[in-house]
Amino acid sequence: MSVDIKDNPAESRFEISVDGRFAGFAEYTLTEKTVTFTHTEIYDDFEGQGLAGKLVAFALDASRDTGLKVRPLCPYVARFIGKRPEYQDLVEG
Repeated sequence: MSVDIKDNPAESRFEISVDGRFAGFAEYTLTEKTVTFTHTEIYDDFEGQGLAGKLVAFALDASRDTGLKVRPLCPYVARFIGKRPEYQDLVEG
């Protein structure tokens, strides 16, 4: 299984593909200092493979790399961060 994750700024979302098939996305909005994650979705054919976690980890790592704070309005992103102390410093205070 080949997994590819990329940022698609034109669509304001991170996208994940499996074996060349579009599998899901994590939508965001940007300000100068903050990325707000609003919705994460993995399509039915790809559920149960841990893809949402891979997608969100990639998106959070990219946010860290750019120095942006994170506002996790998406419930999945909020739960993901809540369970992983290594990402909690990213949350906008």
